[in-house]
Amino acid sequence: MEVFLAWAVLILGFCVLASYIARRSRSSGFLIATFASLVVISNVTAVKITTIAGFAVPAAVVAYSVTFLLTDMLSEFYSKRDAHRAVWAGFYANILLVVVVGVAVLLPPAPFWEHQQAFEALFSLVPRIVLASMVAYLISQHFDVLAFHFWKQLTAGRYLWLRNNASTMVSQLIDTALFITIAFYGTGMPLGEMIMGQYVVKLAIALLDTPFMYLSRWVYRNL
Repeated sequence: MEVFLAWAVLILGFCVLASYIARRSRSSGFLIATFASLVVISNVTAVKITTIAGFAVPAAVVAYSVTFLLTDMLSEFYSKRDAHRAVWAGFYANILLVVVVGVAVLLPPAPFWEHQQAFEALFSLVPRIVLASMVAYLISQHFDVLAFHFWKQLTAGRYLWLRNNASTMVSQLIDTALFITIAFYGTGMPLGEMIMGQYVVKLAIALLDTPFMYLSRWVYRNL
């Protein structure tokens, strides 16, 4: 658990740093690039299943969960359009990942390189995981952006914690159910346990990221 918390805080800290760099550069581009990077990293690391607090979850759970914080930052500091642009940037990065990884798997190995089977075993799931991620996050991330702005308008811009968590909690449920089902259906893995476990962990990350959202807003307004 200590490793999980340190891992989550580290990634959230990088998001705050990204908000500072975006503020200094007067552009949302760095936040969008950070979002796309985390999406690609998530798709590669999701092939490993780990346990957090007794729940079986993909190793990508922290990195991918944090992408919802980034779209909230883009919505809060820039615009709904910038948040949607981030989602489409991640979509493009996913397509590029599938193409590059697919070609890398097909390339003939050097005669002295003995790890082709391990390489294929590791990356053969990536296209399916990327497909699951694309379907899940295109739906859940766009929903998150719309829900964030719905709550922002409903509360007249007050209660940042409410729109941050209310939009993310529902979006994470949509994302989790779609991703786990598409990525692992038919593989023999316990889908129900994985959905429940991943969602509980994502809820914990959503609560953990709220102070970082406030810190990012302070950074954006004062630095």
